[in-house]
Amino acid sequence: MQNYQRIRDLREDADLTQKQVADRLYMHLTQYRRYERGESETPLNIAISIAKLYGVSLDYLAGLTDEKRRAAVSSLDETETRLVSCFRKLDAIGKGRLLERMDFLITQQVQY
Repeated sequence: MQNYQRIRDLREDADLTQKQVADRLYMHLTQYRRYERGESETPLNIAISIAKLYGVSLDYLAGLTDEKRRAAVSSLDETETRLVSCFRKLDAIGKGRLLERMDFLITQQVQY
């Protein structure tokens, strides 16, 4: 799905007109229509504003994910963020081994 399709779908889901969205983004209606129709490339600053308006991630707008909501990474502390980052770099086997090791460590911690 193209990002302009997602922009239109988000607007329609929010029951907003193109004019209402253009006004909220402080732009001319004609330019907003070009973004929504895919006639003009959406600049990053506009994409960020659209993502904020609808509470979705830039990855969703770009079609990189089907998850609309932003990840709650901000609620993680520095160590947790590092763990998530490292975990994502592992292949499936590495992830499985790490999860087994974590289960083992938790079991050992409970016993003592």
